Amino acid sequence: MAATVAEHRKAVTELVRAAVQRNGRQDDTVGLLEARNRILARDISAPVSLPPFANSQMDGYAVDSAAAGSRSEFTVAETIAAGYPAPPLAAGFAAPIMTGAMLPAGADAVVPIEQADPDGFRTPAPGLTVRLPASVPAGQFVRAEGSDVAAGTLALAAGTRLKPAQLGLLAALGVAEVAVRPRLRVLLLSTGDEVIAPGGALGPGQIFDANTTLLAAALAEAGADVAGSRILADSPEDFLARLHEDLERHEPDLLLTSGGISKGAFEVVKQALARDQVEFGSVAMQPGGPQAIGTVAGVAYLGFPGNPVSSLVSFETFLRPALSEVLGDPEPRTVLQVPLAEAVQSPEAKHQIRRGHYDGGSVTLIGGPGSHLLHALAASNALVHFPVGVTEVPAGRNVEVWLL
Repeated sequence: MAATVAEHRKAVTELVRAAVQRNGRQDDTVGLLEARNRILARDISAPVSLPPFANSQMDGYAVDSAAAGSRSEFTVAETIAAGYPAPPLAAGFAAPIMTGAMLPAGADAVVPIEQADPDGFRTPAPGLTVRLPASVPAGQFVRAEGSDVAAGTLALAAGTRLKPAQLGLLAALGVAEVAVRPRLRVLLLSTGDEVIAPGGALGPGQIFDANTTLLAAALAEAGADVAGSRILADSPEDFLARLHEDLERHEPDLLLTSGGISKGAFEVVKQALARDQVEFGSVAMQPGGPQAIGTVAGVAYLGFPGNPVSSLVSFETFLRPALSEVLGDPEPRTVLQVPLAEAVQSPEAKHQIRRGHYDGGSVTLIGGPGSHLLHALAASNALVHFPVGVTEVPAGRNVEVWLL
């Protein structure tokens, strides 16, 4: 009996979880730019405050708010530029201050230059004065020390995805390197006498291999590390020999194959791994029904069907969600309920996943349900789900859509 999509997804998730726990890879310590889109491994407390000192939010005059309430004319003090220490402000003085410059001791507010009379900075000279408003609130246009984050407090929690804003915060805190969670190492193998690498010369009955590129790109986008990949011919003996060479050389967390797992006469993966702890079965899903799962030489193993669309749908349906749940990377796909642009029929006993284009209002199917329609897949930006038991969906009814 075929497994349900939910059952197989759960099995894949547990397989990935066990692989991560078994291998126990150390966290990676990397520079900030290399950490982009990685997952923070440990909490980071702020080593300094942000801002590290009280500074001006505006170009203007630094003043003592109490003095400003009793006088309107001030003697102009030495100009305070950003990046330099600020001398203390004497009573009765106002200091020209630039945006981001340190607030001097004796001042607690800034008057914008537009509110001063004259409303422009002048060449410093002894006895120069400026008229300011009679009422200036304490703290006006002042960025207080630690008002963004105080030293010693939590800046970023473990599990945070390091996007530009988070990396910018770390840079502002003076952090140059961070510990990030290790990526899952995957050995990727495509099979078939009929497939050759792109760039080669096709012989009779041969096709170019799309799966290696397709799955390697999908894995990399999902934050996995493709440790090695190659195409293996339909010889169980050669497959096993090269497989064990690759397992020893690359030490992967996960072995992923495409093709060779169904019920044909030359299913090389199924034949080669017959003695390993691998279950070759099927899932009530179209495309992507044949699936394999287990361990090979102690390494977690998944087998996807050989048709390119089936391989990618299998990845999106099973492996990508497992990586999200176990490692926090990648981010889950956006799932929407949107109206279908046309009436659709679906097989009652299968969870059918069609390719479609979501235009922001409704989703239109692209191509048919066939697993060979790679051009239709390339033109799609969504996977459209029709669960088991759904046979007819009229136009306008909401369906579940995963945005790619």
